[in-house]
Amino acid sequence: MPELPEVETIKLGLNELIIGLSIQDIIIKNHKSFLIDENIKELFLINHKILNISRRAKLLMINLDSDYSLVFHLKMTGQLVYVDHHHRFGAGHPNNSLINKLPDKSTRVVFIFNNNAQLFFNDQRKFGWIKAIPTSLLTDRDFFKYHGPEPLDSMFSSEVLYKRLLSHPKTKIKAALLNQQILSGLGNIYVDESLWMSKINPLTTVNQLTKKNIITLYKSIQNILNKSIYLGGSTDRNYVDAQGNKGNYLKFANVFRKENQPCPRCSTLIVKQKIVGRGTHFCPNCQKIKVEK
Repeated sequence: MPELPEVETIKLGLNELIIGLSIQDIIIKNHKSFLIDENIKELFLINHKILNISRRAKLLMINLDSDYSLVFHLKMTGQLVYVDHHHRFGAGHPNNSLINKLPDKSTRVVFIFNNNAQLFFNDQRKFGWIKAIPTSLLTDRDFFKYHGPEPLDSMFSSEVLYKRLLSHPKTKIKAALLNQQILSGLGNIYVDESLWMSKINPLTTVNQLTKKNIITLYKSIQNILNKSIYLGGSTDRNYVDAQGNKGNYLKFANVFRKENQPCPRCSTLIVKQKIVGRGTHFCPNCQKIKVEK
């Protein structure tokens, strides 16, 4: 499943491709993927212009001038592939549907625009979905209420992180950062990288951290996420950017998938250990369990 930087990368790419286009038609090949009533489709989607594209945690929203938003969840194998007479841009699971003639057997929904370009929603495993929600009501949905603050939002600060973490004082920091109710969008890769950068052991409990530790962690999270977005996302197996290029952040990762390789900071071998049920990469020397007070 994509993490925040992967979905953000897709958002940024599609913002360059489809803003200002109008939806001329929608071809539905699998109704389980397109969870939208026919009346909503005809009244609020067809012949309406795309204003912008936004993201909340791991959801992608295409916002229309009808005051409705198309909400996409790509899940594990979803793709969005844009095709016009001169260009082809793909985003999502990197199978051959990104380059083959479309529609193919994985195509679930096709959006046709007023310039005759098409946007294909492909999904091999059929877990992904598209919904239509009034834009003004998006923040009232359970998904939006459930998730914590966005780590790259201008309102997010080290003080916000401090307060949210301290509401779970006995939780291991690895589990706390993976908890979407505390902070949205972080997954295994970015938690491991942020903890390494902060010199915090993933087994450390929240109440062992000082405010200084959490300020350092806050800066590390922002650094890692911004770096990954700049490099086009991280996942080299499941997601590619809006130009069909695989994210290349993992080539520059410090600890993730680097077990038995030297730590870039101290040359101690990186270890991999299952923590809170997740494969976790860290340096046993740089990230000692004893946190400085």
